[in-house]
Amino acid sequence: MRVEHPTGPRIARRAALLAAAVAAIAASPLLQAEPAAQAQAAPAAAEAALDLKFSQFFTTPIGPAGLALSDALRGADGRQVRLVGYMVAQEDAKPGRFWFTPRPVRMSEHADGEADDLPASTVTVLLDPAQKERLVAHRDGLVVLTGTLSVGRFEDETGRVSWVRLQLAPGALETQASADAKPAGHGH
Repeated sequence: MRVEHPTGPRIARRAALLAAAVAAIAASPLLQAEPAAQAQAAPAAAEAALDLKFSQFFTTPIGPAGLALSDALRGADGRQVRLVGYMVAQEDAKPGRFWFTPRPVRMSEHADGEADDLPASTVTVLLDPAQKERLVAHRDGLVVLTGTLSVGRFEDETGRVSWVRLQLAPGALETQASADAKPAGHGH
């Protein structure tokens, strides 16, 4: 097997081409952003979704007063967060919302009534107000949701109290569905 090593002139040509490419990239208007544009880009980067885990919702160990909201959960209030969990399978789903938990839960509202098995770290997921009449089909398995987190006691029109809510952006579920539908790599 014969290996060719570049000669002096060939190396010089490659170095000149590389230097010209680097100079062209450095002169690119994309890299010559105005300070105002750079200042606008900084908040967008700061607004990246915070990864939050259900295990971070409450302080541990649990004290004599019971569950207490953690600093991590309180600090995420009003921020964009990403949660990984399970949609609660409900017999009687409510339009415009669903529940999201750290483990799979199947509710039998007719049989159990108010005695449900929802964990304390249940999140009420709210669709965009334009979709308040939409029923969301249950999805098995882990689901990743990104939205704006609200922390604090809230009683809805049914009398159900929630402490943590996630407001989804318009089209968030369609984005999730299309991500779920993408085929795995083709392995060429």
